[in-house]
Amino acid sequence: MQRDWADKLAAAEAMVPLIGRLYRRDDIAPSVHGRPLVGQSPIGILKAHRSTRRVDDAELSVEETQAILTELDTMSLSSASVDIAALAARYRTDRLGVTLREFLDDELFLARGNTSPDAGRDVPRDVVLYGFGRIGRMLARILLERASSHAPLALRAVVVRGRGPDDLTKRASLLRRDSIHGPFAGTISVDEQHDTITANGTLIQFISSDAPATVDYRAYGIDDAIVVDTTGRWRDAEGLGQHLLAPGTSRVLLTAPGKGDVKNIVHGINHHDIGEDPVISAASCTTNAIVPVLRAVSSAFGIVHGHVETVHSSTNDQNLVDNYHPADRRGRAAGLNMVITATGAARAAEKALPELGGRLTGNAVRVPTPNVSLAVLHLTLDGPVTRDEVNELLRDASLTSPLRRQIDYVESPEIVSTDILGSHRAGVVDGLATIADGSEHVVLYVWYDNESGYSRQVYRILQEMTGGRRMMLPSAQLAGFRHGHGHGHGHGHGHGHGHGHGHGHPIRT
Repeated sequence: MQRDWADKLAAAEAMVPLIGRLYRRDDIAPSVHGRPLVGQSPIGILKAHRSTRRVDDAELSVEETQAILTELDTMSLSSASVDIAALAARYRTDRLGVTLREFLDDELFLARGNTSPDAGRDVPRDVVLYGFGRIGRMLARILLERASSHAPLALRAVVVRGRGPDDLTKRASLLRRDSIHGPFAGTISVDEQHDTITANGTLIQFISSDAPATVDYRAYGIDDAIVVDTTGRWRDAEGLGQHLLAPGTSRVLLTAPGKGDVKNIVHGINHHDIGEDPVISAASCTTNAIVPVLRAVSSAFGIVHGHVETVHSSTNDQNLVDNYHPADRRGRAAGLNMVITATGAARAAEKALPELGGRLTGNAVRVPTPNVSLAVLHLTLDGPVTRDEVNELLRDASLTSPLRRQIDYVESPEIVSTDILGSHRAGVVDGLATIADGSEHVVLYVWYDNESGYSRQVYRILQEMTGGRRMMLPSAQLAGFRHGHGHGHGHGHGHGHGHGHGHGHPIRT
């Protein structure tokens, strides 16, 4: 058994440079049923393989993955997210005597060609972070993690309010070290003379301003930029529109619930509504956690009414000790108290899911933890359901549905909030906590990392705003059309292995 583990670990170690080379050289992002392999440690790669037993009849072996990656490394491919587990499952079932290379040539033909280093590559879209608090720094880490010669987004600048002595050094230190998310994965250097920080080779200009319209971004070589406002100071189109008065900007994304006619976007749900709106909102962390789950349940069973009770980690707008605060109760010491407060998550959820308009209510309790929150959904459905029916729906949604990047699912009698830390999903359904007794009433518990999971959703919206998404391959139905045999014989959701919704064109992610 120990020898078997050592062999698997050695194979995973050999995959790391292959994965890195595919990503950096060709913009090929290998994954395992939606779980990214880029940037994973050998142990992380093995855990991703272990997870495949929840989807396929057979667990994906490291030998299968290594063989596929080795072939991909010799192929002329560009810009795609490649699901290794789906390829391996298809090859096991439908190989029809062809070699692995012949099979991959056919399955991945959409990513062949256009392999010249500069062919068809757009200039990355400039991104400016307006504010550098918890979400601002989390987004900076994600943008830097994804930075490459193929990346559709480039972090160019950070705007902060009035700065004092050693301000840049302090902000670099906050990016470098984080009490919750750990150390920055890379190197950081500071140039105080030019007000820049260089992180993993990316030069980031720091700009001081107290008013969005006063910044001249073009003076720093920044143009057509998306400004991500992480301050929350302005929530409506008029206030956020101040950013558009600054030379060098073209669009604004707010990382808080928008007010008025500002669209609240939850990726995976209504990101197709982004359009060309100059100002949009990524809603809130709670809204992003609950809306995908509500969509899945509503589509399957119908929702008559729901109440959302959020148990939310304390945030920076609360006081450390009792002091004046304009909001009720938030002036009381955050580290000592549970604090009942209002939440706009229910109203924002209705904006993203208009079919639930007038059917949701919500409240929140702030608790003395630094990160990771819990939403409790009390739902009345159109008809009776059992616990197993609800859990099966949400488990499948987390594994094979278009919402698998938003919803995760776990069944563990020992899971607690710190186990969710660093999750890339918007919400994690706690299956063992589900309450459903065959009536119309259901209670669901959804964990979420209100910093990491939410920031990943914001990044996905940024990708949509630039059109810089990769194709997801293998495509569900094109392969069956080309082979002339049954990849369309599955469960009504695409190909026979149930990994996606095929519509006769490449799925984009």
